[in-house]
Amino acid sequence: MKKAAFEDLILFENEDYLVINKPPYLSTLEDRHETQNILYLAKNHTETAQVCHRLDKETSGCLIIAKHPEAYRNTAIQFEDRKVDKTYHAVVEGIHEYKDTVVERGIIATNKGVARINKEGKPATTYFTTLKTYLAHSLIGCKPITGRLHQIRVHLSYLKSPICGDVLYGGKHLYLSSLKRRFNLKKETEESPIMQRVALHAYSIGFKGMEDELIEVVAPYPKDFAVLIKQLEKSK
Repeated sequence: MKKAAFEDLILFENEDYLVINKPPYLSTLEDRHETQNILYLAKNHTETAQVCHRLDKETSGCLIIAKHPEAYRNTAIQFEDRKVDKTYHAVVEGIHEYKDTVVERGIIATNKGVARINKEGKPATTYFTTLKTYLAHSLIGCKPITGRLHQIRVHLSYLKSPICGDVLYGGKHLYLSSLKRRFNLKKETEESPIMQRVALHAYSIGFKGMEDELIEVVAPYPKDFAVLIKQLEKSK
């Protein structure tokens, strides 16, 4: 990704903060398998930039970047006090009617980067609300209060609502052939999933700026997530 492309990711900017729409497949911090990551690109934009939190590599959406140490400390305190308002959108398997449904289950992370619900794990709380239902899937709004590894993914799996494409936690990839009755695949062609990654997007974020002003940002769906929603709409 070129420096110019980073400018296109910016959703909000003032003298203290950037909020970007992180694309999928780009790591937030350094990744030994990649030469570029969000922190690297942000420092090309503002030398003193610091990433205030993390999104999984596959996850797209709102990411706060502080332009200087004072701004970083300001958001660090808000994250610690659980005052940052985060909403994610997830496409899950099955039809579910959640309305501020809360999951409070401790999460423990293994040394292999996999999270599990465990009584001995760190406390984790997420609220879920159904935004829309389709023939066999649901669009869910997810509000994590804590920030544990794979928290939303693990808690949705616990609710028996695994995220589409999340094979690590019981989800399956969604194919066009399962939505379209008259779907014809060319001979000797293997069908690809509508969306190649976990169907999870950090849709919005709200926090207080340096002057105690409220900063609220919404991140439009990236192309792959938008295509998935469009196909689900067509199948209704």
